[in-house]
Amino acid sequence: MLTGAYAEGRSLLHRLPVPWKLLALAVFLVPVSLVQRPWMTAASALVVLGVYALCRISLRLAWGEVRPLRWFLLVMAPFQCWSGGWEAVVVTLGGMVVAVAAAGLVTLTTRVSEMLDGVQRLAQPLRHVGVSPERVALTVSLTLRSIPVVGQLLQQTLDARRARGLDRSVRAVATPLVIRTVRHAERVGDALAARGVDD
Repeated sequence: MLTGAYAEGRSLLHRLPVPWKLLALAVFLVPVSLVQRPWMTAASALVVLGVYALCRISLRLAWGEVRPLRWFLLVMAPFQCWSGGWEAVVVTLGGMVVAVAAAGLVTLTTRVSEMLDGVQRLAQPLRHVGVSPERVALTVSLTLRSIPVVGQLLQQTLDARRARGLDRSVRAVATPLVIRTVRHAERVGDALAARGVDD
């Protein structure tokens, strides 16, 4: 799987075509982004949780979608609280969690083949301006696949830092993570070049 997880199911969201899922996600996120109020964040969070429940998606899979944000949230929460109070924490960071969780509903209820076919169909009009829909679908697939890979690299880097007794060192995470990520990108590029996708 592109994101490492797919939740089997027969819900309406599972059966909805990919373009409609993406449209629903965009429509849902517009008021969440525009109405910067804690009540909107709370209401949207309840909606997302309700949809997860209706789709019978386990808490383990749901947590897996937002889990990569945990360190970023821990770092940013004090700054947001200092600069804008608790409301800024709820609206900014809570809104981010809601957006990621909502996007997770799309990926968890969509098979890889369906996602790529849907993106390719949406990109068909771009063919008239010289853009290859196949390349667009490939780019999306590589982007989605990179999310869990970078997450795994981050976890490995954190484990290595802990083993060296450098729990408080930011450099001990940032530098190895950047190097590992670049190496992964180079391997992906070499694999694409070997398959003739080198332009």
